[in-house]
Amino acid sequence: MQLPSISSYTYTGLTGKTRLTRKLAYLCLLFLIFSSGTKLLQAQAIGSGQIQGTINDANGSAVAGATVEAAQQDSGLHRTVTSSSDGGYNLPDLPVGPYQLKVSGTGFSSYQQSGIVIEVGNNLRIDVKLQVGGVTQTVQVDAAASMVQTEDQSISQVIDRQRTIDLPLNGRQATQLILLTGAATTAPNGDLVGTKNYPSSVALSVAGGQATNINYLMDGTDNNDAFTNVNLPFPFPDALQEFSVQTSGLSAQYGLHPGAVVNIVTRSGTNGFHGTVFNFFRNGDMNARNYFSVKQDSLKRNQFGGVIGGPIRRDKLFFFGGYQGTRTRPETNATTSFIPTQAMLNGDFSTYRILQLSLKIDF
Repeated sequence: MQLPSISSYTYTGLTGKTRLTRKLAYLCLLFLIFSSGTKLLQAQAIGSGQIQGTINDANGSAVAGATVEAAQQDSGLHRTVTSSSDGGYNLPDLPVGPYQLKVSGTGFSSYQQSGIVIEVGNNLRIDVKLQVGGVTQTVQVDAAASMVQTEDQSISQVIDRQRTIDLPLNGRQATQLILLTGAATTAPNGDLVGTKNYPSSVALSVAGGQATNINYLMDGTDNNDAFTNVNLPFPFPDALQEFSVQTSGLSAQYGLHPGAVVNIVTRSGTNGFHGTVFNFFRNGDMNARNYFSVKQDSLKRNQFGGVIGGPIRRDKLFFFGGYQGTRTRPETNATTSFIPTQAMLNGDFSTYRILQLSLKIDF
């Protein structure tokens, strides 16, 4: 972004002190722009994935100068790089979603592969062999790319959007889904791992680690409660794209906590308009009465809302927003028990009448 020159804002009649103040304000603005840009790049590097590999010909020789393009099918994002002298290429910081990979080189047929899905934290390796041929010839590969990561030693499992939406959640707290990973379990509460600040926070142990050793990230930024070292609130399930749980041999880029990393990615807009509305309710009128209760469950609880996303400018700019509201209308089900004394059982209620009178006088 290009800022107007400072001199164009120096008006006649302003003192030297005023002009100096204005220059300092612009310097501060430039500092904020560059510092926020650096944080944004760091967030993209953690909350996204990448594709890398080598380009070879049919004989196994490296193909230098080949054009490699990754196109996201939902948003129309295009990322293009050129293979190096050893045939290697790297497409970093790719937002999650389905991709199509295209490779072309002088004197070779074009190569095109679909079915590639980038998940949060993925580091996929796709090696391509180009066949000698004309530029108009294309080798089409429709098989899904292998999701086995050979560039990362950590153990990772992704909870995708389908499971986030379809699985029943008590209170629609997405943190419960972390327990779906094989190494996660509920940690015993204590002074150091209690969920003191947020009802949606959880105390979990992953791969035998302490509950305070989990690093929570959302869209690549810190999502930890610094007071208790548990998670800050998750978005409601309809606003989540996916999240991963990584442990054992974490990359140095995560830092902070060595036990595990929970990496959350929120949903975003695409080239097509999409949205959902929901209403999850609990009403005692739909339940059978408990045998030992004098009446039916009277709790009325509604969780409702919706999300919507779409393009502002196709292939360039998108929007996404959502809302969830919770309304709880409980009704007390307390009962008062009265145990008669022996005098009352004999027909003498004089003590009971005196007690009633004293209560009326007191209140």
